[in-house]
Amino acid sequence: MTSCFSKHPDKTRDKGFVALAAMALWSGAYTHAGYAAPISLEKSVAPVTDSIVSPASKARPNPTAAIRPLNTGQLDAGSLGPDPSAIKRPSNTPIPPSGVPILPSPGYATMSVPSYAPAGEEQGAAHTLELDALTNWEGPSGLLPPRLDALRRMDMNDPYYVPTAGTGHLVPFLNKPRAWMHDRGFTFSFTYKGEAMGVATGGLKKGVSYVHELTLQGIFDLERMARLKGWSVHALVMERAGKALQSGRLGENYIAMQEVYSLSGNVAAHLVDLYAEKRTLHNKLDVIFGRMSLTHVFATSPLLCSFMVTCSAPVALKQNPGFSVYPKATWGARVRLRPTRDTALQVGAYSVSALTDNPSGWSWGAENTTGLSLPVEFTWQPFLTRNRLPGHYVIGYAHDTTRYADKVASSLPAKVAATIPDRRSAPSDMFWLEADQMVYRLGGRNMMAGGYLMAGYVHVTPRVVNLSDQAYGGFSFVGLIPGRLTDRFGALYSWYHVSRRRRESQLIAQDAGLPLGAGVHGVQDNSHVIESYYAIDAAPGLLIQPSFQYMIHPGETHHIKDAAIIGLKLIANL
Repeated sequence: MTSCFSKHPDKTRDKGFVALAAMALWSGAYTHAGYAAPISLEKSVAPVTDSIVSPASKARPNPTAAIRPLNTGQLDAGSLGPDPSAIKRPSNTPIPPSGVPILPSPGYATMSVPSYAPAGEEQGAAHTLELDALTNWEGPSGLLPPRLDALRRMDMNDPYYVPTAGTGHLVPFLNKPRAWMHDRGFTFSFTYKGEAMGVATGGLKKGVSYVHELTLQGIFDLERMARLKGWSVHALVMERAGKALQSGRLGENYIAMQEVYSLSGNVAAHLVDLYAEKRTLHNKLDVIFGRMSLTHVFATSPLLCSFMVTCSAPVALKQNPGFSVYPKATWGARVRLRPTRDTALQVGAYSVSALTDNPSGWSWGAENTTGLSLPVEFTWQPFLTRNRLPGHYVIGYAHDTTRYADKVASSLPAKVAATIPDRRSAPSDMFWLEADQMVYRLGGRNMMAGGYLMAGYVHVTPRVVNLSDQAYGGFSFVGLIPGRLTDRFGALYSWYHVSRRRRESQLIAQDAGLPLGAGVHGVQDNSHVIESYYAIDAAPGLLIQPSFQYMIHPGETHHIKDAAIIGLKLIANL
């Protein structure tokens, strides 16, 4: 076939650039060494093979490219073909050559609500997962230097996902029935997730804790079933069981060290999702409404969810009733669109009730609605350099109209609390910044085929929460061991700060000789958690993930020894 890539790529060039990628985003300056061989322009249309893939298979050519003259002395990144060695697909990947996985696919989860586009003519028969942009313009990416911006000539839209189980299926003979049901509008996945974590040193006492989760997810494509164009219905039921580690063995009440076993009610079938989705305006607007969790959509990312502590959102957000965290669901709706080819905007409105209300998920009438949560989130998604290194830069805000009690009274008897000046209830405001940037590509065209750097910050109204601030930073890399392109190694550091009103309450109680409250071992200030893992794509449908965590100041005090936690996470897909 005719290749649209350079035959002698300079690998050193991209590696040297990547180390300065974050700096170049803001400085706008980029210097570059000469090429070892001439670089050919990337064609707008080219055939697809299994090892080297043209971006045309998943890219929509920019209509303005034909009228924009080339600067032959300064080729832009969108004109250069990706390094063939960087996009060569591993032999065990289920992802099609285009780089766009057909979802819902066992072992993969999208950044937002797990979904696939119904079978419309302009949507590519359930293969297009990302929305089309409202305009053909570039947003902030247009301000980048030409050699940095790979969106100049064509889009490279694919879903932002992370492996959540080994590639393929544990039961391959079900593939034909799956395909038969998919062609008729129904897809499903059934997943087991188990976590065994043990305190090796420090904390309150040593020991091991086991928790597990069974999840059944189904999606009904109403366009195929009933010719309702753009409509689909999503449902998810789960069972969680076990005993959580953090409270009894660490003395920690705010930060869950294990992803599984929280807000599920310890019931056989906890209802998480039951909502409808409509794609309209020729795949330019996505609307969902019904029962759902906010953290399926807002303030989350696949990279965050590869770590146990921060899945499915930063801890400082998960404590808020106004931010219903998976698997806690509530009534709500969300609208998502892409104003430009490199930006996305989503807004929502959700009912608020206590996180402990309706633990089974089925007793909707038992929920005591206290207010309305109104989140909005903006994302800039650039693709950098010839290898199309994706980044996701997110800013979000949510206002919860519920009036919460002042935390300054949380550790005090009512008579003492009544004497505190400036004590008042208040609504909750949540603000978050999240950023990740791929710094090298290895193993394919999809967004998770490479290594990422990541960081974020969260602030919540200190008057009404226990944790008011969180900051984190880390990395998630693939292919560190030769021949293991689909294994992933990650490490994340997180800092948590107790709100000043909660701390003031404890100081008043301590000065008065009063107890600080159940499970509190001293006046609280901050804590730190370091988590690392190595996710092994062990067999079809099986992911094995050894994990290590180190917590500094468990319980946010200096009265409990720093704890080292060792464990194993296993995810299996039917």
